Amino acid sequence: MDITRRASGSAERCKLWESLASEREKWAFSPRPSVIEPCAEGEESVWDFPRPPIVRSRPGEYRVELNGEVMARSHTVLEVCETAGAPVPYFPPDDVRRDRLIMSGAVAVCEWKGEALVFDIAPDLPSKTGETGPAVIPGAAWCYPEPFDFLPEGYASIAGWFCFHPGHLDCFIGEEKARAQPGGYYAGWIHDRLRGPIKGASATLAW
Repeated sequence: MDITRRASGSAERCKLWESLASEREKWAFSPRPSVIEPCAEGEESVWDFPRPPIVRSRPGEYRVELNGEVMARSHTVLEVCETAGAPVPYFPPDDVRRDRLIMSGAVAVCEWKGEALVFDIAPDLPSKTGETGPAVIPGAAWCYPEPFDFLPEGYASIAGWFCFHPGHLDCFIGEEKARAQPGGYYAGWIHDRLRGPIKGASATLAW
């Protein structure tokens, strides 16, 4: 799959970075919830994640399925972790069924990472119930062909890697099925060892 870069030059990327400065600055004044869930051994809190978000490697198998067909499987994912949100795993392109991805033409913009290309996913198999699903699953995946590299957090490391929305697909960490963040906007993977509260509902979007 040929992923065309939208911002092809450093000048364009600098202009976009500068235009998003106010979005980045407002997070310095973000409120926190009055009650944060305590963590037991082996658990982690989304309120210990920083902003700007960090990129970290994670061990274990991460898997994405649609109607039982594996769309992505990897033991070398990178997670983007940001204050109040569940981690978002990114899969290396060689571990993704890119033949199932269809460029939607949509572009999402993150004040930290830059421009992301959004993809629909075309299923190949009927559902396990025997019913035929929709022609495509819209907006189920995206990637940053050329993420911002103006910060030391290492967003360039996810260039060309893919993430998948657990609200549209069956996403697994090992044998545990990940759950989507509330509200449907954010694409973090919630699992049993994660503590919140986690942003997503309308009253939490300023977190």
